[in-house]
Parts: sequence; structure tokens; C-alpha cells
Amino acid sequence: MTETTDPPIRLKMKIGNLEFEIECQQDQLEESVKRILSTVTAYSKEAMIIPERPFPQPRAETCKSLIQQLWTEGWFASPHGLGEVHSEMARKGFHYDRTAVAHALVDLMKEGLLTREGQPRRYRYAQKRPPRT
Repeated sequence: MTETTDPPIRLKMKIGNLEFEIECQQDQLEESVKRILSTVTAYSKEAMIIPERPFPQPRAETCKSLIQQLWTEGWFASPHGLGEVHSEMARKGFHYDRTAVAHALVDLMKEGLLTREGQPRRYRYAQKRPPRT
């Protein structure tokens, strides 16, 4: 009578900057993983094997504040249409809906930072007054 044995299980683990590879039978796997985890935990407290990574700070920028920033940078020294403003914001990594950009432009126009020229749906926005330096 021939005995059939299950093929060994191969498991790769990465914890921090350490990598482990375990090859064992299924009934030995749980105990092996527990041993490795307890060992790594004990050593990481002593030697700081697992680095603490700071989380990136979220950028809480409103559409209006980004347009104000463009104004401060002097970007509105020459007139720009809605599409150009939207594209410039996207180039900087901020992807707002075009209607949000349009509303923010109108708000800044009402506050006296920007002025607009042209016909409806073709307005071009420019600085009404230059930013203080």
C-alpha cells in the first residue's frame, strides 16, 4: 500500500523590510507563522526593524482657494477662459468639475479679485487688481 503525502505549502511573507519564505506541511503552517510573527515583533521593538512611515498630509484645497493661488502667482495677468483655468488646475494635480471651477470664478469676480470680459459661455477671466507683493 502506498502512502500519498500532500505537497508542501510554500508561503512568502513580507513584514516591514524583512521577507520570509516558509515551506511546510499544512498542519505545521499555523504554528510556523505564529513563531515568525512573535519573533519579528520582539526584535522590531528592540531594533526598529519595521520602520514607521509618516502618512502624507492630505491636501485640503478648495477650488476657490486654488484659483486664488493662481491669482496670487500672477497667472491671471493675462485673460484665461474656463477651459484654460480648469486645465491649469488639472496640471497642478487638482481635478475639479468644470461647473465648480465656473462657480468659483464667479465668486472671485464678485469679490473683486477677477474681472471677466466677453460673451456668455466665452468669458475670459483676468485679474481686476494685481496681487500684493
